Amino acid sequence: MATTIKAPTDKELAAFLGATAALWKDIIRAVEAKIAPIDLAWKPSKMEFGRMGLLQYKKRTLLYIIPQKRKILVAIVLGARAYGLARASALPAAIKTLLAEARPYAEGRGIRFPVSSARDIPAIARLVEIKVAPVQP
Repeated sequence: MATTIKAPTDKELAAFLGATAALWKDIIRAVEAKIAPIDLAWKPSKMEFGRMGLLQYKKRTLLYIIPQKRKILVAIVLGARAYGLARASALPAAIKTLLAEARPYAEGRGIRFPVSSARDIPAIARLVEIKVAPVQP
C-alpha cells in the first residue's frame, strides 16, 4: 500500500523551487491537457524536500514530479508497448537515449531528467500521452 504524506503548501513549494515554481504548475497543466482529471498525490522522498509528487489518473501513476532546490526532476516508467511507441516518436534524441539506456524491469523502463525550461514541457506531455495511449488492434 502506498504511503501518502501531507501535501506542502503552495508557499512552501514556491519557496523551495524558487524561479522554477511556474514550471511546476506548467507541467501539471500540460499533463492535465493530455488526460484529465489528474490528482497530485505526495509520497515521502529521501531527497532534500522530503516529498515527491505523483501525477495520477484513476490511481495510476503517470508521472513523478520531484522538487529540488530551485529545480525540478521528472520521472516516468514506460511499459514495453509505450517504450516502443516512444522510440518511434518525434521525442527529443536525449530522451530517446535515456530510454534506450534505461534498464528494463517488470514494470518497464524508468527514466528521470531535469526540467530546465518551458521548452521541456511538450516532451513531458508527449511521454504521458504515449504512456496512456490505447492499444491499437
